[in-house]
Amino acid sequence: MSSSTAQIGVTGLAVMGSNLARNFARNGFTVAVHNRTAAKTTALVEEFGHEGAFVPAESAKEFVDALERPRRLIIMVKAGEPTDAVIREFAPLLEPGDVIIDGGNAHFEDTRRREKELREQGLHFVGVGISGGEEGALLGPSIMPGGSEESYASLGPLLEKISAKAADGTPCTSHVGPDGAGHFVKMVHNGIEYADMQLIAEAYHLLREVAGYSPAKIAETFRAWNEGRLDSYLIEITAEVLAHTDAATGLPYVDVVADAAEQKGTGRWTVQIALDLGVPVSGIAEAVFARAVSGHGELRTAARGLAGPKAEPLSPEAAAAFAAQVEQALYASKIVSYTQGFHQIQAGSEEYGWGVDLGAVASLWRGGCIIRAAFLDRIRAAYDARPELPSLLADAGFAEEIGAAQEGWREVLVAAVRQGIPVPAFAASLAYYDALRSERLPAALTQGQRDFFGAHTYRRTDREGSYHTLWSGDRSEVRTA
Repeated sequence: MSSSTAQIGVTGLAVMGSNLARNFARNGFTVAVHNRTAAKTTALVEEFGHEGAFVPAESAKEFVDALERPRRLIIMVKAGEPTDAVIREFAPLLEPGDVIIDGGNAHFEDTRRREKELREQGLHFVGVGISGGEEGALLGPSIMPGGSEESYASLGPLLEKISAKAADGTPCTSHVGPDGAGHFVKMVHNGIEYADMQLIAEAYHLLREVAGYSPAKIAETFRAWNEGRLDSYLIEITAEVLAHTDAATGLPYVDVVADAAEQKGTGRWTVQIALDLGVPVSGIAEAVFARAVSGHGELRTAARGLAGPKAEPLSPEAAAAFAAQVEQALYASKIVSYTQGFHQIQAGSEEYGWGVDLGAVASLWRGGCIIRAAFLDRIRAAYDARPELPSLLADAGFAEEIGAAQEGWREVLVAAVRQGIPVPAFAASLAYYDALRSERLPAALTQGQRDFFGAHTYRRTDREGSYHTLWSGDRSEVRTA
């Protein structure tokens, strides 16, 4: 075996790791490949060796010796302890300036810890969020790298070559920020993905149960929507799923799939971290909880006999008008989910001093990733024009569109409530919109209650300072600060 010839190495050759290694090889890089089970390494080279230059390695030392300096090795194993174990195995074999890259869905706090520990050893650690699934890993994913600028100078040209390209040819990758920034942005990407999928599912449910459309008819509707402002990967594949017929039964595919949605954890992380940061991501949260509800079969079985309204069929004309309103509700709610996600990235960037460029984030999501959508160009433009933009809803274009959609959005919720169709993400998104646009919120009463039972104090609208009311006795007011 030739030594020190590979520009990049991949250890962990399950489907994602194998496809990423093949992507590098297809793009002209020599790739060192390694797996704990050597048979996988052999199988990869035997089956796909014709696609490019691979250097198989059986041992960790052999793998490291195959890499050019500065060494760049990508870990593609399960998050958590398996990743730490691989780092412990390889770090002692590396030299200052070498780069370890974690391409899994790691928690960003783990990435921050690992980056600090390896930095103290003179090594670079890069947490890279990779979106696009197995197909994206092979054909071009959206790539979200964190870590030092020095590490990106070494790694960036390779990632830019293998990443997806937006319609204008721009690579869907760029340096996101220090330490855990890349994995944080990937986490929020997945949170938005949860919300987007739930909103689409609710739109499907409404079209079926209220408009009375068949899955095939709904597939046609989604295909039409994908030609307009809802143009996105998720809308595209939704039409494909709904149009599919089960070969065994002849039934619509969607009718033979158990209605219990699973999750791997990144959506939960998004909500948990949003709570820590004090950022309202209610639409994303409801999407996570909707999956949780779907999986609690015993609760749903116990509640199945509860009373509910009877559905009233719509005329074809009324159904078509309702479908147009559902499109408005879906688009408006989609804007809210991205608004909440970008707000969380902004808050995380401020909390950890990352300096994340929100316009750049929108740019690298334009291709390869699961939430790629046509309107990300507009989100990028909004943040490029106003980097300090506090919310997408403060952008004149998005504000005008969501304002125009809000009447239909409200009618959809009215219809859902009247007919007993659960639409938690639609409802939470509208509540978020209404909360932000309201001049006064009932939080004043909440703060008064807190002061009553816990002397938590409150602020006044007419003068500065914090105050506490002496609720017993004469109820006089005392300034506390």
